[in-house]
Amino acid sequence: MSDIQSPQGQSNTFILPIRVYYEDTDAGGVVFYANYLKFFERARTEWLRTLGVNQAKLAEEQQRIFVVVGTQVRYRSPARLDDLLNIKTRLTKVGNSSCTFEQIAERNGEVLVKSSIQVCCVDSQRFKPAPIPADIRSLFLSVQDN
Repeated sequence: MSDIQSPQGQSNTFILPIRVYYEDTDAGGVVFYANYLKFFERARTEWLRTLGVNQAKLAEEQQRIFVVVGTQVRYRSPARLDDLLNIKTRLTKVGNSSCTFEQIAERNGEVLVKSSIQVCCVDSQRFKPAPIPADIRSLFLSVQDN
């Protein structure tokens, strides 16, 4: 994928600001627990975009997609309507066909939700594990935490 950016100076922590809207909340007036997974998905997608990884192009040209295969989520404190959250994304492990992210939802520096998300690269036709393309895996290895 020739669009991939050089990781020089690239931090492994990517931060995506997310505003809590009414649609994100439940009857109790707090963010519905499953919506944090949506926030985390958006942050991983935007992180890939900043690195120059075009997921639509990857699917079309190489028949590779990334799918979530495991999550661990710890809810510590609620977010409410109109809160501005920072979703922090860090790549913590890279394998041949999978990788693991630590993702945290914070409000003013307070950790609200902490997660570990395992993502697998799969063949988009067979939905079986497939190696992460070499250029992307190399990029991941260059930015992951040691």
